[in-house]
Amino acid sequence: MGKSGALAVLLSGMVLAGCSTSPLLVDASRVVLTWDANDIQNTCERRGTLIGSQGSWYNYWFISDRDLTQGALNQLRNQAAALGANTVSLYSPPDFSTSVTLIGNAYYCQ
Repeated sequence: MGKSGALAVLLSGMVLAGCSTSPLLVDASRVVLTWDANDIQNTCERRGTLIGSQGSWYNYWFISDRDLTQGALNQLRNQAAALGANTVSLYSPPDFSTSVTLIGNAYYCQ
């Protein structure tokens, strides 16, 4: 196999490996996502800032925007659950053309 064949195999592997999104872990299914942090900041314990991101320059055109967004949300919920949080307050998402990135604060609310 020549250099061009090896490069094609390498690129194919990168594309196929990058065509899946983050799964939602069982513990994270109870994490609530919200855009309104007014009540949360006063009544809940803050656990940390989270970043969820899906997609990259080499695979974003193979995955739907919906799936990229769901993968980023799953990452946030998984991270929140790992911190013992049950609520994530989301910020307005930044604009990216090759990925979906969401930022939020994790809280534990009783």
